[in-house]
Amino acid sequence: MFIRRVPSSESAQDELSEHVAHTVQTVASLRSRAQGRVSRHQRAVEVFTTTLGRPSALYVIMILVATWVGLNLSLPRPPDPPPFFWLQGAVGLAAVLTVTLILITQNRQTQEAEERSQLDLQVNLVAEQKITKVIELLEELRRDLPSVRDRVDSKADAMTEAVDATAVLSALEQTLEEK
Repeated sequence: MFIRRVPSSESAQDELSEHVAHTVQTVASLRSRAQGRVSRHQRAVEVFTTTLGRPSALYVIMILVATWVGLNLSLPRPPDPPPFFWLQGAVGLAAVLTVTLILITQNRQTQEAEERSQLDLQVNLVAEQKITKVIELLEELRRDLPSVRDRVDSKADAMTEAVDATAVLSALEQTLEEK
């Protein structure tokens, strides 16, 4: 087994095998590098967006609106009498700003997701090539070993062929168009 048992006082990473720990470190490094490219302004926008995305922000907004309406209804000369034009303007401005902040955050997250997707695709294509080579070597070994019955395995022969990603994409697009 690849996982070694350690006392519970050690960190979770110490419990991982070396190659898994290396993978975790690589992913953390990629994530850290992506975070390092984020500007100070982008980071501030994302902190604000994250704060607005919490339930407590909804409660604060509801309390502020209720307080505004309550004060304006209870004062003899309210600064914003019903239908509360100033409140409507403030809510409209807040909505536009919130949408803009969310879009800014989503644009960066989409770009980061696209980069991860490209990395996944490249790693998957390399892995497919390696697996094809392993199958080739196993088939060659099977044919060369005298103790193993020599037979034709059409599936294994097909798997030794490298996958043409362009052909797979074309077939996928054609299948999706048909449906």
